[in-house]
Amino acid sequence: MIRNGLYSYSSKALDGVDGGDNGVLVLRDGTLRGGTSFFYFIGAYSCAGSNWKGEMTNQEHTPAPLTFPIRFPTAGKLVNAGFSGTYTDDSAEFEATALVGKRSLRYHASLRLLKAD
Repeated sequence: MIRNGLYSYSSKALDGVDGGDNGVLVLRDGTLRGGTSFFYFIGAYSCAGSNWKGEMTNQEHTPAPLTFPIRFPTAGKLVNAGFSGTYTDDSAEFEATALVGKRSLRYHASLRLLKAD
């Protein structure tokens, strides 16, 4: 099982889309909670071996500046994403696909364990 704790979060949009962000996530017993300066995340995950998968929802909690790269596709929207990836004892990564309106966006995220429970 992936370790419960506080993780740093860094994401980058894929497929030539300008976007990504940095923040924190708390992983605990199959749930995730966290956020960035402008967005929050909630979700659930499962693990098997060194692989994990899940789903998350994100939404703006504070309006992002118009110049913020990911503001346009996700501004004011509740965005659902599915993800899958791998993890080690002190890090994890995943690729996520989010449906934003009629557009599908892919992201790569890296997590680093900051403090284990």
